[in-house]
Amino acid sequence: MIHVVHHPAYVTEAPGRSTYRWGKNGAIRDLLIAESERIAWHEAAPMPTPWLEATHDPDYVAEVLAARVPPVKERRIGFPVTPTVATRAAMVPGGTWAAALLAMEHGFAANTAGGSHHALHDTGAGYCVFNDLAVAAIRLVEEGTVDRLLIVDVDVHQGDGTAALTAGRPEIATYSIHAEKNFPARKAQSTLDVPLADGMGDDAYLATLESTLVPLIDEMQPQLILYQAGVDPFEDDRLGRLGLTLDGLARRERLMARLAIGRGLPLASTVGGGYGDDVMAIARRHVDAILILGEAFAAR
Repeated sequence: MIHVVHHPAYVTEAPGRSTYRWGKNGAIRDLLIAESERIAWHEAAPMPTPWLEATHDPDYVAEVLAARVPPVKERRIGFPVTPTVATRAAMVPGGTWAAALLAMEHGFAANTAGGSHHALHDTGAGYCVFNDLAVAAIRLVEEGTVDRLLIVDVDVHQGDGTAALTAGRPEIATYSIHAEKNFPARKAQSTLDVPLADGMGDDAYLATLESTLVPLIDEMQPQLILYQAGVDPFEDDRLGRLGLTLDGLARRERLMARLAIGRGLPLASTVGGGYGDDVMAIARRHVDAILILGEAFAAR
């Protein structure tokens, strides 16, 4: 069984003036439903406000939850924060935290949303409202679920918000492998950043991922990996530029599974980036990532 966290609030109508493909999470849900008995479903609960405030500025948290985000911040986010969007924003970090707990129990679990790695202390950015990776990581450490964890971000964009929000916390390490000439223009400093040239392709990408990530894992010896499994490095992604093929994405997930399983590390994945006009094709790539990881852990 592949343990998957979802909530109906993940699937919302697009707010006005939004270029984000809001139907993606519903398509991910539907494709996973089609997997029938292979999936064990778990429902997310909203992240309690004190844990959102442990990561984000309390005034910003209040703005979001009341759906009163100033226009300047909404422009950075990329869409209006309506009451429906606010509900979703609080739910997604709860889903990532729940997936982490399930991974600790079963080896692997996935959240069908999340990976909102651009959200910063007092504002959202880049289609991200709250940073579910940082919120979940800080809660996991503060509650004593783990002493050390590693956030691995393979989205084509740098995980700048995650790096900034967890800076100064030695219990949390951040790794980001991303296109160097890409959003955000101003990068943060992760524990380890691996900026890549455009059009790198499968073999060079995978060799670089393994050669840079393995030493960090072995040095830190985390007890859990939170995995931002963005599929936007894909060659046909609207915002991607690294030139990975579908086979390259599949090999990436098998590599991540092998590195985690070989060290006895649980892994919880989030969706991350994937952009374009064909929502079902994007959702298929996200679901394939979940299934490949889940199958690898099930075959341990």
